[in-house]
Amino acid sequence: MKFDSIIIGGGVAGLSCAIRCAEAGLKTAVIAAGQSALHFSSGSVDVLSRLPNGEAVNAPFPAFEELKSQCPSHPYSKLGELQCREAINWYQDMMEHCGVYLTAQPDEQNHYRVTPMGTFRSTWLSQQTVHQFPQHQLAEGLAEIALVTVDGFRDFQPQLAADNLSKLQAFAGVKIKTAAVELPDFENMQRNPCEFRSIDISRVLRDETKLHAFAKSMIQQVGKADLVVLPAIFGNGDGAATIKLLEGLTDFKICELPTMPPSLLGIRLEEAMKSHYKRLGGLLLSGDEVLKGEFNNGCLEKIFTRNHEDIPLVADSFLLASGSFFSKGLSAQRHAVCEPIFGLDMADSTHRDHWYQPQFFSPQSHPFMKMGVECNKQLNPTINQQVIKNLYCAGAILAHYDPVQEGSGSGVAISTGYYVAQQMITAHQHKHEHVTETQAKQERTIA
Repeated sequence: MKFDSIIIGGGVAGLSCAIRCAEAGLKTAVIAAGQSALHFSSGSVDVLSRLPNGEAVNAPFPAFEELKSQCPSHPYSKLGELQCREAINWYQDMMEHCGVYLTAQPDEQNHYRVTPMGTFRSTWLSQQTVHQFPQHQLAEGLAEIALVTVDGFRDFQPQLAADNLSKLQAFAGVKIKTAAVELPDFENMQRNPCEFRSIDISRVLRDETKLHAFAKSMIQQVGKADLVVLPAIFGNGDGAATIKLLEGLTDFKICELPTMPPSLLGIRLEEAMKSHYKRLGGLLLSGDEVLKGEFNNGCLEKIFTRNHEDIPLVADSFLLASGSFFSKGLSAQRHAVCEPIFGLDMADSTHRDHWYQPQFFSPQSHPFMKMGVECNKQLNPTINQQVIKNLYCAGAILAHYDPVQEGSGSGVAISTGYYVAQQMITAHQHKHEHVTETQAKQERTIA
């Protein structure tokens, strides 16, 4: 099984790389072991919300220069501002082509999105169904907000969110109310309270008759509001269209917020990316796992997977985007952290006593969050200090950044995945040109 490029990992970094390679005509395969972290994500794209020293960032891209001075080994520092801008703009355009509209503030500032706790998180791009709260005036244009849940739904507690919102000075003059709307067919769904999740509700609300009934109940329970905040309970592929229809039925402006997993906002991104990748002719090997690889002269020649057993998968270029600890891309042993597939060299780590801060909710980053594979500027890893020239790393497996504390997870994943794809495309073009030139020489010799 021979490919131009093989991507190990089906998250944001892996799929971004795979889509860009497929767009350029490379024969590409993605090996995905299971669900990606997108099922647990907000569905927004964070670029940079804080510098490594904890300083808040309002405008992400202009802050890259200061970021580089604080952390020269950061993935953004290796790529540079222009490369990261190109990658994020490409991703935004690509997702729009897939029907998922991601927007930023026109002044190139971060905006805030509301969380299920009634707090705010800074981000760069949000889906069209997520209300963007401006940093300078959170409650701009809002006199009355309704926080609405589905009766019996446990993953969003609107009163808790309302209490936290009401404590903010920006919402001192805003009326905040809560409501619970009964879901049609609720009695038939109560087999087990644990099964009453966002994805179960979305299946009910795909039925237009039931959506009309839900809309009527919303109007009765809410009354008037400038903004109605609902948990993300509307489909994964057609959720935005369902909300647009619901807005037409109720005359409300509706804002979705992510809930406990499964997060339909995150799944919406994943489904759009996978569908687009397949339409481009890419091969997706789901439910498979890479076990090992064979190397020769500083190159990865072939890999072996659990499902294909002794049948190797061969490619000119490989990307390892298997994630961090959550996705088992990194493995923590008692006294060391390792990359379990190829045994790649890790960034220097201290004794395990210094892997974490004394307080879980610490203003400083936990050191283990910045652990990962050490790479050069081209994002090539090493084994015993030898560079693997046709193997790259992208996303959460990379060292020297904390996606949570910095608010940079999706941005790093997209930027590094795209950057690796561009290198794979260039290498493929050079190989094709070399082959063509060799064939031409042979034909001239024969002639």
